[in-house]
Amino acid sequence: MRASLPRLIACLCLVLACAAHAEEAYDLVLANGRVIDPETKLDAARNVGIRGGSIAAVSEQALVGKETLDARNLVVAPGFIELHWHGRDPASDLYQAMDGVTTWFELEVGTDDVEAWYAKRAGKSLLNHGVAIGHMPVRMALYGDSGDFLPADKAIEARGDDAKLAEIKARIERGLQQGAVAVGMGLAYTPGAPTWEPLEVFRVAAAYQAPVFVHIRGASSAAGANADREAGLLEVIAHSAVSGAPLHVAHIQSSGQASTARMLDIIAEARRNGVDVSTECYPYTAGATRIESYLFASWNDKPESEYQKLQWSATGERLTKESFLRYRKQGGLVLIHANTPAVVDAAVAHPLTIIASDGFDVYPGNGHPRSAGTFARVLGQHVRERGLLQLPEAIKKMTLMPAQRLEARVPSMKRKGRLQIGADADITIFDPATIIDTATYEKPASYAQGVRHVLVGGIFVVRAGAAIKGITPGQAVRAGR
Repeated sequence: MRASLPRLIACLCLVLACAAHAEEAYDLVLANGRVIDPETKLDAARNVGIRGGSIAAVSEQALVGKETLDARNLVVAPGFIELHWHGRDPASDLYQAMDGVTTWFELEVGTDDVEAWYAKRAGKSLLNHGVAIGHMPVRMALYGDSGDFLPADKAIEARGDDAKLAEIKARIERGLQQGAVAVGMGLAYTPGAPTWEPLEVFRVAAAYQAPVFVHIRGASSAAGANADREAGLLEVIAHSAVSGAPLHVAHIQSSGQASTARMLDIIAEARRNGVDVSTECYPYTAGATRIESYLFASWNDKPESEYQKLQWSATGERLTKESFLRYRKQGGLVLIHANTPAVVDAAVAHPLTIIASDGFDVYPGNGHPRSAGTFARVLGQHVRERGLLQLPEAIKKMTLMPAQRLEARVPSMKRKGRLQIGADADITIFDPATIIDTATYEKPASYAQGVRHVLVGGIFVVRAGAAIKGITPGQAVRAGR
């Protein structure tokens, strides 16, 4: 009996050691990659251990996993966060995933029914997702506008009265109470809204610490050379300063055009003086919008050279006055070639800009290359090929900066945009030597190249350079949850 006791103790120790080893094993180990965490400024070879949908270890030492992925020669980064996405078709999420996106938000237009928007996507999404309560769709519903996505008639010029404004505010507040991430506002599409109306909406947003995402008044790719673009920016900065609501200005390079540098200076100075304002850009010289929208209300008699700047998405043709008038009656997507590479380059490189695509559903005959290649284009062209940005700074613009923009309203965003212990295992792994966009204005439905693997909550949605169809790991991102 005594002789067997040492053996019994040894067996017990072996069992305990095996149990401890099993406890230490991670669901997945990403080994030997160049790990970049923009918050801690880590940029070094590390091993990443993932357990239960979260990052459980970032280590110089080898880790044991149930599965190990060798990320040698690849960058392991937080999943890219898309603040400006209009896609409705779940198939379009595949293009976002192949561009490295793990979480997207519809924050400029938003929705008029927050509960229904989330319910429609529950358990059906490839990527994480969130939405704003939108001033435009609320206005459209209230005034009975016939537009499907943007105002088409009644909501454009309507000025309303005190009763209408009270109802707009009530619907905005209801959406915020239902967990909307932000308030969306497209003042360029609702010129009839008097200055007092958006200020009152800003005040509602301020009460809920909700940022207001705005397409500023009078500024777009379709606005002419004489547009007073700075006035639209100053209007919303004033609303933010008066109300205390955080402000985010959509696509500064598109809204600003030749005035972009001045507008970025205005934003920087407002920030120095205590206004909570941020902005974004996408790396393409052409914009896009619906041809039937208010932005083209003044285009019935332009010089032929102006119509030549327009490209009909469905056919790729450049427009004439005759084809413009015909398509405007029909309605549809039009591309606007109105910007310059110099403006875009300066916006992308500016330290204040977040990278965001302003993308939408992608399929042959409809789309803009920004919907499939925004992030890969910045990493491939602006970082690798042209050296306008350093890689860690570019990744910060795609991850930490968008996460921080939403954190006050959505505390769960503190677990995104980082690659550190306790963060969500939303991770993008790409080859810095090959990443690039492949979509064009004529062929927008083309996956980006060089994104090797993408994880959403620790689950592969892209593996070995191929999108995985038929899975739905994406989770709703809502305020207060």
